[in-house]
Amino acid sequence: MSTVELSFSALPVHVRTARLIVTAVARRSGVAEPLLDEVRLAVGEACSRAVEAHRRHCPDEPVRLELSGADRRFEVTVSDTVPGDDTPGGLPATMDADEFEYGLGEGTAELGLAVIAGLADDVEIAATPKGVQIRMSWPAEAEATI
Repeated sequence: MSTVELSFSALPVHVRTARLIVTAVARRSGVAEPLLDEVRLAVGEACSRAVEAHRRHCPDEPVRLELSGADRRFEVTVSDTVPGDDTPGGLPATMDADEFEYGLGEGTAELGLAVIAGLADDVEIAATPKGVQIRMSWPAEAEATI
């Protein structure tokens, strides 16, 4: 599968569009129909978190998504440009789903990360001085058509 890149203004209204695009690409990449709702919801949570961070810190910068598939996996990376020091809950530089699923506070941003961990098959969060990336992936059983 080719890589699909998408960027959008940090406005909540664009999160719905991102979910629709990601769901369509996931379907064409071979993600099973029962998993598409999980893809849609996880990507919506990640995009909403990025939009909120951008609205507070850098409203003119776009939120970026990268969609790709390899080794029978569909992968989505949601990237913001808010420095890692401003991440919710003081996240460490890199985490996997198990690390943030159980050790979070009660804030809304942390709850969104826990939701993502429950929906995606594999999750990794990277917080750097250049921004935060949430990488999620799901199995793609069928042959990609993109």
